[in-house]
Amino acid sequence: MKTNDWKDRLNIVYSTNPDFRYETEEHDNTETLPKEKQKLRVSVEKKGRGGKTATIITGFVGSENDLASLGKLLKTKCGVGGSVKDGLIIIQGELKQRIVDLLKNEGYTQTK
Repeated sequence: MKTNDWKDRLNIVYSTNPDFRYETEEHDNTETLPKEKQKLRVSVEKKGRGGKTATIITGFVGSENDLASLGKLLKTKCGVGGSVKDGLIIIQGELKQRIVDLLKNEGYTQTK
C-alpha cells in the first residue's frame, strides 16, 4: 500500500505537470556477507577524540542491524563502551589484539 507522506517529498520543488510523479529513494537492503568472507580491519585511533584512544573496526559489508549486533557483541565481550555509526564500530580503549582474537573466534577469519 502506497502512502502519501509529505515528509518523503521534502526539498522537492512544486511541479505544474499533472503527470509528474515524485520519486522517493528506495533503501537498499544490503545482504550481509558470510563471516568467512568479511574483510574486517582493526585499527587504533586517537585523532579527533579529545586525546582518548579508540579501536575502530572497518570493512563490514551487510545490514545496519547485523553491524549493530556485532558491535554489541564486541562491547559486551570487552566490557567497554563504544558505538556503531557510519559503517564503523568504535570501541573505547586500545584493544586491537583482543578484538582481533574475538573476531577470529567468532568466525571472521579474514581479520587483520
